[in-house]
Amino acid sequence: MKVRKFQLPSRFLGRAMPVAIYGHYGFPLLCFPTAAENFEEFERQGMIGALQGLIEEGVVKIITTDSINSESWSNRHVSVTEAARRHQAYDNYIAHELAAAVYEDCNGRIPMGAMGASFGAYHAVNTVLKHPDIFSHGFGLSGVYDISHYFGDSFDDNCYQNSPVHYLPNLVGTDRWAEVNKVNLTLICGQGAWERVHWTTDFSSFLNSLGFQHTLDLWGHDVAHDWPWWYKQMNLYLRKYFG
Repeated sequence: MKVRKFQLPSRFLGRAMPVAIYGHYGFPLLCFPTAAENFEEFERQGMIGALQGLIEEGVVKIITTDSINSESWSNRHVSVTEAARRHQAYDNYIAHELAAAVYEDCNGRIPMGAMGASFGAYHAVNTVLKHPDIFSHGFGLSGVYDISHYFGDSFDDNCYQNSPVHYLPNLVGTDRWAEVNKVNLTLICGQGAWERVHWTTDFSSFLNSLGFQHTLDLWGHDVAHDWPWWYKQMNLYLRKYFG
């Protein structure tokens, strides 16, 4: 398997961000780490190994980078305004700098996908909904999608712009809504140990209320909030859409 790891300078974040690209060809899929994890989490937790066949066959090319959750939404030592500002800087890094690096690696601008599990699912889904001109597919696994509890009594434009439950209703009927509706979004969740199924079903119901077409796939009561199940879910859907 071809693996390339490098540091990508970011003017938005004011530092270089580590990036890994796994594979030589295929649909580029940006994978967001869970919680405060780093760019090597998917390799360390076995997801890269679980997807090795798809990667080596040229079905997908996996891209990973660090999260900054410990500096933004999960940082209780800064104001909500500052946390939201930092998250928006991260979003700018993803959309403008990392995407450009992926295009260079793919020898041209092609549609990308994003996926994440747990809190990474929020990042993946928010990213594809905000940037439908860049991302054509999104996969949220066992995710949280309403981050209102991070805001407390504060709410500014950066909070709004990164909270799908707030910005999506105001897009309905606009030209931007037509672009967003082209995104192929899949929400997957087990119903077993450590899952918070209502986070996924509530968000799916919210999307239905807006008329946003998406896939909701609830797995069984034996399916836990854990990596071995996420391996199976991603293998299934990557084969389905790109294999």
